[in-house]
Amino acid sequence: MSSVRIECVAKEGCRIGESPVWDEKEGALLYVDITGRKVCRWSPVTRQAQAIPVDAPVSSVALRKSGDYVITLGTRFAALKWKEELVTTITQVDTDKANTRFNDGKVDPAGRYFAGTMAEEIRPAVLERHQGSLYTLFPNLSVVKHFDQVDISNGLDWSLDHRTFFYIDSLSYSVDAFDYDLQTGKIGNRRSIYKLEKEESIPDGMCIDTEGKLWVACYDGGRVIRLDPETGKRLQTVKLPVDKTTSCCFGGNDYSEMYVTSASDGMDKEWLSRQPQAGGIFKITGLGVKGVPPYPFAG
Repeated sequence: MSSVRIECVAKEGCRIGESPVWDEKEGALLYVDITGRKVCRWSPVTRQAQAIPVDAPVSSVALRKSGDYVITLGTRFAALKWKEELVTTITQVDTDKANTRFNDGKVDPAGRYFAGTMAEEIRPAVLERHQGSLYTLFPNLSVVKHFDQVDISNGLDWSLDHRTFFYIDSLSYSVDAFDYDLQTGKIGNRRSIYKLEKEESIPDGMCIDTEGKLWVACYDGGRVIRLDPETGKRLQTVKLPVDKTTSCCFGGNDYSEMYVTSASDGMDKEWLSRQPQAGGIFKITGLGVKGVPPYPFAG
């Protein structure tokens, strides 16, 4: 794949860049900086990122059918009005726990917002284990908890026929699949479809392409890998110039560009001097595949 090109498009480094989502209406890339506590929107036209500060770690952002966005903020699902820079709480989870926060989240094909929690980190990927849970915010704004005992709730996506839900709990070093009922949003029959190899390190954010293959960003692995969920085989590895690759999505006019977020938290001066683009947003072109447009939250 000699035609693959990687470019750092947003250089003002995030502490923990995450949850890239293409906003087709704005022709822009949304993403968050979790510990930097901001929601960002990068325009390929101006090549600038706007940022809205928020009052807690913000771990994912999603489109909303009625306009603007929904976010996961601390342990809250919240609505974000971009122009007004206004955040309003929809509902709160993990009310029985003092030290958890949301992590990755994504909207399913029926407009439900799935997002999971984790314990606050002592340092990157070091935390009290089994404190997280996976939740769904339904369009009627009710919340369902699917399961708990999660370490770091992370990447999620759905198969092209919407009958399989893919999910990553990072410290299991596994990409898992569940049977999915699109009518009800229920999941079951969990199984591992891919175990990460040592040099791939920790599985983080994930997205799917139009051929039904999964792309997983490998935190501390400095790469995104393409997996076949049917065979459990790795098909492709794209290495990036930063170690802490956190998540990925497809975007651009025809969803043929891949955007990859990264982090700089936990890197000392010497490490940062070797990787000055740490925390930047990267655009990958020439992959030869396209992605699936994001679904908006229906509530």
